[in-house]
Amino acid sequence: MVTSFRTELGTDTLTVRSYAGECDLQAIATFLNLCETVDQFGHYSSVSELRHEFSEPGFDPVQDMRLWTDGTGQLVAYAQTWIPKQSEQSTSADGFLWFRVHPTVRGRELEPAILAWGEVRISEVGRSRHLPARLRSGCRDSQGDRILLLQNCGFVYERCFLRMERSLIEPIPMPQFPADFTLSCSQGRQDIEARLDLYNQAFSDHWNFYPTTIEERTHKETGENYRPELELLAIAPEGSYAAFCFCKIDREDNAQRGCLEGWIGVLGTRREFRRRGLGRAMLLAGLQKLRSAGMEVAKLGVDTENVNLAQGLYESVGFQRVYANLAYVKEVEIRVEV
Repeated sequence: MVTSFRTELGTDTLTVRSYAGECDLQAIATFLNLCETVDQFGHYSSVSELRHEFSEPGFDPVQDMRLWTDGTGQLVAYAQTWIPKQSEQSTSADGFLWFRVHPTVRGRELEPAILAWGEVRISEVGRSRHLPARLRSGCRDSQGDRILLLQNCGFVYERCFLRMERSLIEPIPMPQFPADFTLSCSQGRQDIEARLDLYNQAFSDHWNFYPTTIEERTHKETGENYRPELELLAIAPEGSYAAFCFCKIDREDNAQRGCLEGWIGVLGTRREFRRRGLGRAMLLAGLQKLRSAGMEVAKLGVDTENVNLAQGLYESVGFQRVYANLAYVKEVEIRVEV
């Protein structure tokens, strides 16, 4: 597929194509890092990270990715969709579109073309599943041009998520667990099913939650940044898993950006164990774990409409807002095959 598009990169024509495999990895990583030098979103991309991401169960790199290149073969735009697996509870086919455009060609015809590709992709999925289709995309609250683009293309605002951070150099209160609850960590493959059940049950009442499968969880734990000792678990008196705080440290990203940052990846409590202080205790235990690993800053993301008032919990232990991510959605027409 070819589209006419005048750029400042030495050619008048862009070619849009599918992912070609291993040979594209370095070009994609280099392109994303070039965009990062301008956008300063705080993430360095590596070939190993992308390779692992593209091998995630259910993700089809050929169908779910597109690359736009100029006449010299230089990458000028990259897009991918993430389409959750259909479940018995699915009432629509949902897709999430993420994309980057070369800084010198932004704000022209290319971004609407990328959104149009995303709509075609999720329309195909909706048709195959016999369900209505919805496409989601988002941006930071500071990206006025991206907000206007989404609105002009028919997307409507849906949700706000905050990025928050806390210094780990400042004092961290000692976690206080309910009587007879103990703190442990992941046992790797031995308890993966129990941890998966805990995660899915804890988040089942959250907005737009999609259950994680054992295949997806197993794949996640093969990533180079996965450390079982960073997956903290609260064990109830009878021995079941009651709550969790899964932390993450991306040491290559830290090295490239010259920082010492760790993440509170996900924090949750099984519903029958809520309102006992487990969430706060696990959060504080996670912060201490990150500090003991040498990190100086902890980061996390939170839904401002979280049903369990998570934002207030984070603020109570010293987290502060850095910026907001805005989620947009569009109902997509199912295109009938001719």
